[in-house]
Amino acid sequence: MAAIFIFIWLFASVLSISSASSPLLINGSTADAAPDCGTGNPIDDCWRCDPGWADNRQRLADCAVGFGRRAVGRKGGRVYVVNDTGDDAARPAPGTLRYGLVQDEPLWIVFAGDMTISSAHELVVSSRKTVDGRGARVVVGDGGACFAVRGASDVVIHGLTIRRCRPAPKLEAGMSDGDGVGVHNSSDVWVDHCTVEACADGLIDVVVGSTRVTLSNKLLRNHDKAILLGHNDDYTDDKAMQVTVAFNRFGPGLVQRMPRCRFGLFHVINNDYIAWQKYAIGGSASPTIISHGNRFYADMAKEVTKRDDDVPESVWHHWNWVSDGDLMLNGAFFRASGEARTDNLKAPSFARSAPSVPSMTSSAGALSCKEGSHC
Repeated sequence: MAAIFIFIWLFASVLSISSASSPLLINGSTADAAPDCGTGNPIDDCWRCDPGWADNRQRLADCAVGFGRRAVGRKGGRVYVVNDTGDDAARPAPGTLRYGLVQDEPLWIVFAGDMTISSAHELVVSSRKTVDGRGARVVVGDGGACFAVRGASDVVIHGLTIRRCRPAPKLEAGMSDGDGVGVHNSSDVWVDHCTVEACADGLIDVVVGSTRVTLSNKLLRNHDKAILLGHNDDYTDDKAMQVTVAFNRFGPGLVQRMPRCRFGLFHVINNDYIAWQKYAIGGSASPTIISHGNRFYADMAKEVTKRDDDVPESVWHHWNWVSDGDLMLNGAFFRASGEARTDNLKAPSFARSAPSVPSMTSSAGALSCKEGSHC
């Protein structure tokens, strides 16, 4: 009997010590724990739980998934700090964003503090660059020009708000379209954790022979044409295009192109669709689209997909459009097409089930990160 009493006393003491030394539980999680750790989002879970992320920023380069996973922004490059919001396209000054973007050497570009950068000419990103906005509230555009990745490789754009982008003079000739991020004839590109909205043309365009691109963890909202993948129906070089669209939150306030695809191979994985006006996923020119584990919430009974109106069903029913494990809510439905499942039509290994989407995308968009704490 005495032994039993001692055991109970010891067990109660351990519980008391544990409760006194552990953080308060709120809704099943600890109050001081990072709410986004352990969500199953493989990109975020790779780095965000580390309170020392600011001391090892380049760890981010190991966290990409999908077709753009080789985009490391030239990990190991020198850190360049943007501390000047000015912009002179003809003579970029040290300390400005443009100066860092045009350098030949690999750079990891960070920001000294909160800032808004509104440029008169499009911001051309050269190869082997990471633009890392973590730790500051950085807005690019705001009525000016935004990013163009032209003929480049190994580019990462992370942690920015990109909004109100407008057409602007290109450095060589002509005018830009006013996209938030335009990727042209480029490879190994990763755009992650950006908030993109209200631009003159598209939010993100990947065109003109670009490939090996991942677009992830973004909040896209308040716009008509969200994402275009493929230049036009005659540009057959885009047959080699491979793009992953994963862990993004689409909406509110979007109309179409989430994404719109041409020719290539497209993985649309674990995204959250907060209604759409015309369609969510569309395309022409025989793209292959694997939609896996997405959450589609329609505002009424509405089709997720849309083929080009000029293409008869006798043609598009051969296109491989696969819905695998998608969650269709409030009348959403996906019109599949194509041949029997092959290895080419399977979801990638990092994909999760659709019920996980709300937690995996809960922090989509630019993050509010403070040094010394979880991001």
